[in-house]
Amino acid sequence: MPLQTRGHPAKPMPRLSVLIPASNEEALIRTCLEAVVRSAWHREEPFETIVISNGSRDRTVAETLALERQFSETGLDLRVLEREEGGKLAALNAGDAVARGDIRVYLDADVEVSKNVLSQVFDALDTEEPRYASGTLVLAEADSWATRAYARIYEQVPFMRHGVPGAGLFAVNSAGRTRWAVFPDIISDDTFVRLSFRPEERVSVPATYTWPLVEGWPNLVRVRRRQNAGVDEIREVYPELLGNDDKPAFTLRDKLKLALQDPIGFAVYAGVAMAVRLPERQASGWTRGR
Repeated sequence: MPLQTRGHPAKPMPRLSVLIPASNEEALIRTCLEAVVRSAWHREEPFETIVISNGSRDRTVAETLALERQFSETGLDLRVLEREEGGKLAALNAGDAVARGDIRVYLDADVEVSKNVLSQVFDALDTEEPRYASGTLVLAEADSWATRAYARIYEQVPFMRHGVPGAGLFAVNSAGRTRWAVFPDIISDDTFVRLSFRPEERVSVPATYTWPLVEGWPNLVRVRRRQNAGVDEIREVYPELLGNDDKPAFTLRDKLKLALQDPIGFAVYAGVAMAVRLPERQASGWTRGR
């Protein structure tokens, strides 16, 4: 099926491309894009935003194109790629094939960037040395009690506090993008990209972005199981990348401290971790990565 492109690219060549894979995201894509278009950007070259609709059957494309004028009035370029096929990794590859910026930001459609993230990421990656960057992750306020309790512990685990997780938003420069040819068909694209860089090549900028956890106990278990499977897949298929893993240990002392500070939150967090070890009833179709 031919790839369809809609929207009109701006004339100046962008230095930065924002790639947003979106599958049936009509309820979220406008919020995501409205945050992007509000970004502080004071450089001569504009950045471009490319939404890759991968197999959408809703109004994802229409909701995106409704913002084309707003982007244009700000001097920015917004385009849509329409793919009949689904699949996030294939969508990222399709976006990469047409992106013009030498710095690439890969952004999930349910993420909301703060005003300065893109500018700070650009500055961090504006070098000839291979670099990976992300913003400072802030968890979105949850609706369900289980997700709120889980989030209180999740945001305090050592990896989230001291690492550069890149969940929902990660970026690489031109030299960094040569670390892999195309995105492989794997579960955890963010883990694959993060571990393609040594710890000293990863940069966390202070500007924030908001990233949501899934709502409710069943979804927390389902997504945690998928996350674990993604890490196991990397370990099996790309063992050489594990040498770049600097994930801090979540020690017994850390766990006891959190359990004493927030026993309910820790009980939910630990319960999810234990539940994923139980046999999975059913696994079918695409699932959001969190």
